[in-house]
Formats: sequence, C-alpha cells, structure tokens
Amino acid sequence: MKTIKYAVAALALTTLSFGAFAAQSVTSAQAHNMNKIGVVSAEGATTLDGLEAQLAEKASAAGASGYTITSANTNNKLSGTAVIYK
Repeated sequence: MKTIKYAVAALALTTLSFGAFAAQSVTSAQAHNMNKIGVVSAEGATTLDGLEAQLAEKASAAGASGYTITSANTNNKLSGTAVIYK
C-alpha cells in the first residue's frame, strides 16, 4: 500500500513540475492577452501529434508559456510553425 501511495505522489509531483515549465497551446482569444515573443518551426515529424510536440518543446526552450500553431505542411514528413507567447 505504501508503494502505491509513493508512486501516486511521485506521478503527481512529476506532472505538476512538468506543467509548470511546458508551453501550452493557447487559443487566439487567450493569445490576445499575451505578449508575442517570436516564432518557432519544426520539421521531420511523422504525425500531427509529433509535430505539435516538437513545436511545444521548442516553445518551452525559448521561454514561452504558450504557443499557437500557424501552419502545418507535408511532403512525406510534416513541418510547421507556431507563434510563441509569454
């Protein structure tokens, strides 16, 4: 029983700490209240989820708290861009 409690506590702490640093996808209405700090791009993804994950990672690395995907293209591999906000 203690093992389950510790596992749940560790999972909760991991989720909270990851959420505190990860950029989140925002709507255009939410972005209206934020400051645009740049644009990121990614390429080589094989799925839309993979492309979004790459863009979110790059947004976080750039210090953004939010991002809005502005384009997604495909030529065998996906590429896209996102405006990032803080």
